[in-house]
Amino acid sequence: MIVLFTGGGTAGHILPNVPVIERLAAAGHEVHYAGSGAALERQLLGALPLQYHVLATGKLRRYLSWENLRDVGRVVRGVIQGYALVRHLRPAVVFSKGGFVSVPAVLGAALCGVPVIAHESDLSPGLANRIANRVARIVCTTFPDTHFGKLGDTRIHFTGLPVRKALTDGNGARGRQWLGIEPADAVPILLVMGGSQGSVRINAFVRGALTALAARYFVVHLCGRANLDANVEGHPRYRQFEFLEAPLGDVVAAAHCVISRAGATTLYELLALRKSVLLVPLTLAQSRGDQLENARWAVAHGYCRLLEEADLSLPRVTEELAALSADAAGLTDRLQRTFATGDATTRIAALIEEVGAAMSKSTR
Repeated sequence: MIVLFTGGGTAGHILPNVPVIERLAAAGHEVHYAGSGAALERQLLGALPLQYHVLATGKLRRYLSWENLRDVGRVVRGVIQGYALVRHLRPAVVFSKGGFVSVPAVLGAALCGVPVIAHESDLSPGLANRIANRVARIVCTTFPDTHFGKLGDTRIHFTGLPVRKALTDGNGARGRQWLGIEPADAVPILLVMGGSQGSVRINAFVRGALTALAARYFVVHLCGRANLDANVEGHPRYRQFEFLEAPLGDVVAAAHCVISRAGATTLYELLALRKSVLLVPLTLAQSRGDQLENARWAVAHGYCRLLEEADLSLPRVTEELAALSADAAGLTDRLQRTFATGDATTRIAALIEEVGAAMSKSTR
């Protein structure tokens, strides 16, 4: 069976595909991926057993911008390319993880009559998945409370989010060793994650408050591409990285607490790993509000603490991290009792195989 995956724009739209791709490839299925050709996609997918195809893409903005005129042409060209790719490959299923990168392949599949399975990470769907919802055979959701479709819509399946084995197999002792922290050193680790593209505001806060933060923690800072700062390089209690791949699971396992944006993929992974997290979501001025919604949902369930970006200051961060530390046992207990992850990889792979088998049977 041939399966075509798509999704991109950020790591959160790419990485959840990885465990499902590995599972299907191991089962003998032929896997292809339709992406934008961006360096991040090629880096994250490069080692996987798949064939990669580049389609023209344009960002789908819901606000007035001259760039919309240019990107409409790219989307149209991408849909034509997506149609041609699907016609050529004849996949049994197209699986879309969302993001503007996914639109050409999804619409190309719809024009060819190939079933689409979409997966929505956030509590409310983005524009790309609203488009996919119109043609999707099945829509998978990360959270049971996701607002997608009408009540009773049998196409909606709560599957959870696939979490990479590299994360679930993380080892804290190995992470401390990789970071160069002596086993006997009891200093807690503060992991700061600004998203795959980094966060100017969070980066500036961490570096400005580094002396105070490093007095309490060993600070590990994922700052995003091209955001390294030579002025703080070499600090004995600070490590900065643009992005972490293989050692990320070990570093997360070693972390005492995490400051993070509230993208759904990162949020779900941190909750699944039972980490103490202070969320600093993107503002409404920077996004459609999905991170604020994700963060407020997590806080309402007692899973995290929330600090809005406008309140990002050393006194407030210190206060929130102290509250996280004091409630660490209670937070872990709540997550274990009420945050059920299950095996999303198995569920989604089974849905793909089920829909694909039905498609193959109908075309014989």
